[in-house]
Amino acid sequence: MSKRELMSRSRLSLLIAMALASGGVYAQSTTGSIVGQVPTGLGDTVTVQSDNGLQRDVAVDNRGRYAANQLPLGNYKVTLKHNGEVVQTRNNVALRVGVSTDVSFAEATTGARELEGVKVTANALPAIDVTSVDSRTVITADQLARLPLSFSAEAVAQLAPGVVNNSGGFTSATGGSLVSFGGSGANENAYYINGFNTTDPLKSEGGITLPYGSIDQEEVYTGGYSAQYGRSDGGVLNMVGKRGTNDWHFGGMASWEPASTRSSFKNWYYENGQPNPPLPTGTLYDPREQNDYWVTTYDAYVGGPLIKDKLFFFASAEMAKKDGTSVGPVTGSSPYADYSYHMPKWYAKLDWNINDSNILEFTGASNKQSYGADLYRYDFQNRAPGKFVSHADGTKNGGDLWSGKYTGYLTDSLTLTALYGKMRTTAFQQPVGYDPTLTYVAGITAQNPAIVGSQPRYNNQTTSQLYDPSRGNSVSNLRVSLEYKLGDHTLTAGIDNLTAEALNQGKVSSGPGYTWSYAHSNFPQNPIDPGLGVGAPADFANGQTGYFVKKLVNSQLANVKTVEHAQYIEDNWQATDKLLLSLGLRNDQFTNYNADAQPYIKQTAQWAPRLGFAWDVNGDSSFKVYGNVGRYFLASPLEPALSAAGASLSTTQYFTYSGINPDGTPTGLTQMSPPVSANNNFGILPDPKTVTAKDLKSMYQDEYILGFTKMLGTSWLYGAKATRRVLRSTIDDFCDVGLITDKAQALGYNVSSVNSCYLINAGRANTFVVVDDAGQHHDVKLSREELGFPPAKRKYYELEAFLEHPFDGKWYGKIDYVFSRSYGNTEGMTQSDVQSDGPNESADWDNAPIMVYSNGDQGNDHRHQVKFNGYYQITPEWLVSGNFSYISGGPKVCLGLFPGDNPDPAGYGSSYHFCNYVPVTPGSIGRLPAQKQLDVGVKYTPAFAAQRLGFHLDVFNVFNNQAVVNTTPALYSSSDGTPNPLYGTPRVMQAPRYLRVSVTYDY
Repeated sequence: MSKRELMSRSRLSLLIAMALASGGVYAQSTTGSIVGQVPTGLGDTVTVQSDNGLQRDVAVDNRGRYAANQLPLGNYKVTLKHNGEVVQTRNNVALRVGVSTDVSFAEATTGARELEGVKVTANALPAIDVTSVDSRTVITADQLARLPLSFSAEAVAQLAPGVVNNSGGFTSATGGSLVSFGGSGANENAYYINGFNTTDPLKSEGGITLPYGSIDQEEVYTGGYSAQYGRSDGGVLNMVGKRGTNDWHFGGMASWEPASTRSSFKNWYYENGQPNPPLPTGTLYDPREQNDYWVTTYDAYVGGPLIKDKLFFFASAEMAKKDGTSVGPVTGSSPYADYSYHMPKWYAKLDWNINDSNILEFTGASNKQSYGADLYRYDFQNRAPGKFVSHADGTKNGGDLWSGKYTGYLTDSLTLTALYGKMRTTAFQQPVGYDPTLTYVAGITAQNPAIVGSQPRYNNQTTSQLYDPSRGNSVSNLRVSLEYKLGDHTLTAGIDNLTAEALNQGKVSSGPGYTWSYAHSNFPQNPIDPGLGVGAPADFANGQTGYFVKKLVNSQLANVKTVEHAQYIEDNWQATDKLLLSLGLRNDQFTNYNADAQPYIKQTAQWAPRLGFAWDVNGDSSFKVYGNVGRYFLASPLEPALSAAGASLSTTQYFTYSGINPDGTPTGLTQMSPPVSANNNFGILPDPKTVTAKDLKSMYQDEYILGFTKMLGTSWLYGAKATRRVLRSTIDDFCDVGLITDKAQALGYNVSSVNSCYLINAGRANTFVVVDDAGQHHDVKLSREELGFPPAKRKYYELEAFLEHPFDGKWYGKIDYVFSRSYGNTEGMTQSDVQSDGPNESADWDNAPIMVYSNGDQGNDHRHQVKFNGYYQITPEWLVSGNFSYISGGPKVCLGLFPGDNPDPAGYGSSYHFCNYVPVTPGSIGRLPAQKQLDVGVKYTPAFAAQRLGFHLDVFNVFNNQAVVNTTPALYSSSDGTPNPLYGTPRVMQAPRYLRVSVTYDY
């Protein structure tokens, strides 16, 4: 085919024109579209037939255009007909999720012709989809089989520009390392499997994912998605699973990551001096070089027709196992663990072509992780495990889902889709060998050496908290959408309803209902916590040398629920042959219920416009300019209800002591304080009207995107994009209840009690509801200035440039460069620098002193990102591949004490933005080192096995870079100015080099 013919063919792709539809091309979809152009008089209908027998006939309009929308992914045969007779045929047309695939027809010379279609992944000339107005990266199963990637959805997502691994070390319930999109928190993303929302409802930390070998395509959405989808202001990981066809297929994989080929982890040391009393191990904190593990993964699948052309199934199972040993910090009483993780997954898909107008799909999936370990003493000086202590708590996390989806092609212009599904997850934690007569003891290295000498005293209790065995979450999701084609418009309207429940969530202290934690002050004459009224140890018996002990009591058990409804309408309008407009509007409503099933948050009329355009500049799909403006609302997850709207009990009581029992419990106690709680968590369920600020607004963000994609010659694509994200509103907890009490008293209200904390719109004026002694409710408004807060700010900008060489049968390559900045005084629903992974778990916005000098670079700010991935088919049997990434380091953080007479005005210890009493904003004292990683792979598919058998060798982090990603930020260990020897000590590091060997077979 000549270059002129190729360009002509590309030119026709503009006529996919969402004018005639492609309205089914949306984010988080499970379908694709086939569109194209037919020369005048050549044909009047087009038949598309999938490899599982689904057939649709669509008309060619008077301008020679046709569109077949909302087609299940797969390979298609496309046939042009004239008066019922075949004119031309295209075979092997492969669809990509959410993308329009151009299949146009040329003038025929003699009779009917049958031509091979060209798959999207192997175009001789790169195709630019001029019907999309968003930002996404689609990775297909073929690419997953070629690239050296870890077996996780999050590893795939990091191929997309602007997506980085989180800097707080946060993981999902099943062990997936969470990712950050475009400056957002790592728990502000959404996960989908075959259109069903699998996002963790408790803390929004990841979601259920597919077995790696079952992923047909993964769509990584980095911005600009349509009004049909919401509840995310970060990104989207949309996984579409494989399905059965008319041909039987089966296969499997065995993979090994040997411990012997894994490089040693780097040790962690006390970076700010030694603890007091000094340890015999000196500055060693954690001998991580003793850690080792082996990973084995087995995967198998089978798929095919139950009834040819009608009923199909696909099923797969994956079992991964991680066995290893690890050594914890020197402060642990049983730091050596011989552990094992089991990580089973399964996936099943049933497709029923009832007829050519009606399709039913059923999906089932499961993603779980269980853990067990034996715990031992450890001799840190000789680096040798000691005697067996006990079994670790056994855990089981993850869950199962099922969903059903109906697609009805009611007429050529009207399509109905409906999806309903349920997900149930568990968070089981069972103490193995738990002894209720023993009390958990922590901080044993801080015991008074005058009593214990050099041998700390403790017992075999390894469990500090107990959980309900039936703890878990439940989610149901209903989506209904109606699409109508009207001339140059494709109109879509629908609903998106989700209900989530947290079941038996929470925890209680083990043993007698409390635990002990020893501590030491270098300045015993100074108060331990003046903000909470805790005095100096020296003022009490046996406290002159600074040794004291804390009695910790925790209890938090509840069932809570959230109901999230949304309605949307969207018009994809082909305004001209070159200009497509996407005009959408979404309305979200969120209601959260407390432990007594009473609503404590009710948010309605949250209008989210989504406006986009795609301009086919040259009219031949060789140069696209696109843009998008959108607002995205984020519902509050379930966890805040367990504390702010639950009867949470969390107290600390301080004592000095004169002795320590052989089991580690203190004796000769002298009370230094009553039970105190920094957040007033004294176990009382608050009035639901008083839990939040009145008329609390949801967290939401505005996003602006402008970019272009252009062909370079006949084999390359390049482009650039600018993104701006601005957080307009955020929710956090506010715990300085004295301000509310004082204002209420000034207004003449006699308030007898207030909540432990309130959920507020941070950085704004808030109106609180209080209850007086007569049980009457009153509004108490505090301005932002009265609260002592700066305006809430999170701003992100990104400039991206890329160059791509699509796979041409020989090689593929893509390089991205992103320059970005994420700055402000709130990271969102995480706070990486203090490893807080929940919206109400960090100290941010709890009180005014915490927010002084808080404005700066956020924990997930990485100024420069370079990514390259590609593969080269040396011969039909040999393929080499590689991934490279350079992620510049995040900001360093130092949190200390407040200058002046009161170094701890909020009672939060070393949590203020001062370092040695000098203001230090985040990022102002330098940056952490860059993360540089090269992964390489080689694949051999011998001809003697018809290239169905594959041998793979992958090496990850070839140069063994182990950059520090996160460090301990607290400069002091207590409010009296005792230095924290862990300040600056790494808490998260880049994983060391490892090797993976795999054998695959696909038939």
